[in-house]
Amino acid sequence: MNRGLLAVIAVVAAAGWYGAHQLVSQGNPRGASGIRVAVGETSPPSAADAIPTPVPGALPAPRIPERIPPFTLPDLSGRPTAISAYDGRSLIINFWATWCAPCRREIPLLKTVDAAWKDRRFQVLGIAVDRRAQVASFAQKLRISYPLLAGQQDALDVAAAFGVATPAFPFTVFTDAHRRIVALYLGELHRPQINLILGVVQRVNDGHLGLPQARHAIDAGLAQLQAESAAG
Repeated sequence: MNRGLLAVIAVVAAAGWYGAHQLVSQGNPRGASGIRVAVGETSPPSAADAIPTPVPGALPAPRIPERIPPFTLPDLSGRPTAISAYDGRSLIINFWATWCAPCRREIPLLKTVDAAWKDRRFQVLGIAVDRRAQVASFAQKLRISYPLLAGQQDALDVAAAFGVATPAFPFTVFTDAHRRIVALYLGELHRPQINLILGVVQRVNDGHLGLPQARHAIDAGLAQLQAESAAG
């Protein structure tokens, strides 16, 4: 694990933590045991977020479980939907909120990825930490094509079950076809990062790469992308 990357993310992601606490009280955050997995470089908070500058080291590195934890959240019609409904597919689980500017910027990319990777049994699933009626209106306006689940405290509890006990949005969980978590990317996704991660997950699904090697490849690839971005 590249600890320098973790430090970068701890600084930037605190913006999402602040916004979540304005929406609904978190209560006592829960810890989670498991493995440390790859995280990526985020974009800085935009002025649209209207959030104070976060303090370096404000967030711990996420520590997530080996597999998707069981959970159920309502879809936009209010129907309870279990995560097991998506068994057999590699999931791209994106945690977001309508008030989060980096989250909003990700949506066009996620729509493109969902369409391009669906035939390879990949599925984007959005989990909005927000009021369901507000999410439904927002989704209709932006024509979000992938499935969405929504909740407030219950959605924050799901985020905590993934190891992000102090909510930081957006963050995205990538799994293989057997519900195993390959990577967790904390921050705004961009095409180079998501292409890198999806390519590695595909190699896992094809049996060409084990999970430890996959996580190492993602870590190394994200570090290289960060270095190239800094040099450019």
